[in-house]
Amino acid sequence: MAKRIMVSVLGPAPTAESLTGAAAVEFMQKFWQEQYAQLQGHCPDLIVLPECSDRFPALSTPERLEYYHFRGEQMLDFHRNHARANNCWIAYSAVRCLDDGSRRNSTYLLDRQGQVAGIYDKNYPVPDETYAQNILPGKDICAVATELGTVGMVICFDLNYQELCERYAAVRPQLLLFSSMYHGGLMQNYWAYHCQSYFVGCVARGECTIISPLGELIARSTNYFHYVSAEINLDYVIVHLDRNWQKLKAAKSKYGRGVSIIEPGKLGVVQLSSEMPERSALEIIREFEIMPWDDYYAQATAHRQQYLPQ
Repeated sequence: MAKRIMVSVLGPAPTAESLTGAAAVEFMQKFWQEQYAQLQGHCPDLIVLPECSDRFPALSTPERLEYYHFRGEQMLDFHRNHARANNCWIAYSAVRCLDDGSRRNSTYLLDRQGQVAGIYDKNYPVPDETYAQNILPGKDICAVATELGTVGMVICFDLNYQELCERYAAVRPQLLLFSSMYHGGLMQNYWAYHCQSYFVGCVARGECTIISPLGELIARSTNYFHYVSAEINLDYVIVHLDRNWQKLKAAKSKYGRGVSIIEPGKLGVVQLSSEMPERSALEIIREFEIMPWDDYYAQATAHRQQYLPQ
């Protein structure tokens, strides 16, 4: 069944202020209230924020750590209230302080009721994060089963690591949320394609992106607007063209606008989506015996093993 959601990304430049204590928290709450206001009328189901979204870069390291200690969960509670008041999911990224005195560079996934549905800890912080702020690496991926679908999260430098990409690819999340201070270039498109996920990239003061599971850019922010929104359909299957050409034509012939088939060229794969309320993409490919790309890949790999010369 068609599962259309509105995704919004907010990537403003970090503030140049150097506040501490209560004044810092008050400023940061007002700052993000103003950012959220720019999405009025967009009615997002999901909002993604950039890495370390409530940091004051102008502060010295000792001042910054003192601010984090004072801030505690005040900003988390602020974003939880916004999620609840606006009936939307929010990916809120910030430095998280643990009871043992260590820290993590984390993304909180907040549900429509403002509850924490999952927390991802950056698996690959750069060395200076650890040396200066005692930010330790996370060990696990975070793939959260939600009413939207399975949601995964990565942060900044993580995008360079193939082993992390493989761990996410194994669970095939419908959404990959990327909070960052760096863009990542072609790695964004690669992660989207390899994981067969919609990739939502939020880069502070940089280009924010929404990329399809085929690795194609759907929408991006510009030099004029540091936010972007797009509607996406999470009811989809990735299919290889081999053995499926006529079956895909038959599905389109029967369902017309009820099925969407996107073919980007050169890759040999398509994205089949259901636009119908009563029939899912998975039901459509089963009806026409269309083999998903993952199954064909596994079959071709097994075929090679069977016929490899001894």
